[in-house]
Amino acid sequence: MATSSQKPQSVHEFTVKDAKGNDVDLSIYKGKVLLIVNVASQCGLTNSNYKELSQLYEKYKDQGLEILAFPCNQFGGQEPGNNEQIVEFACTRFKAEFPIFDKVDVNGENAAPIYKFLKSSKGGFFGDGIKWNFSKFLADQDGNVIGRYAPTTSPLSIEKDIKKLLKIT
Repeated sequence: MATSSQKPQSVHEFTVKDAKGNDVDLSIYKGKVLLIVNVASQCGLTNSNYKELSQLYEKYKDQGLEILAFPCNQFGGQEPGNNEQIVEFACTRFKAEFPIFDKVDVNGENAAPIYKFLKSSKGGFFGDGIKWNFSKFLADQDGNVIGRYAPTTSPLSIEKDIKKLLKIT
């Protein structure tokens, strides 16, 4: 019997806010492979990451990949804009078609519950904290976190892991 003190077992158990402030139940992504990324508009890693995330999304969105972008301003103040500015930047400059959610904290007391879950599922090399913008988490179709990648890991280098989950040879 599930109790409220039971720890979440899946990404699908969370509800987050989209960039317009609407609730999004992540269970809508059941059956999809998820790449969850904390993004920033003014980071040295922005251009390559947004470009490659858009390429991955374009290539695999029809085969079951969903990319969930969570803007975060905790690293060098590199995401200072409001949600509207962030979405406009990503969509205009990088043609991002994947969902961009409400700006969140990924570390600390006010970290978004989804990020607390992601970090507890896959601790990083130097502990649980997110170290910088563009940390990436890969979840399978059941919402299990199966991979964590450093900010400097190129999205395209994760393609082989995505293809494996999507059962594409």
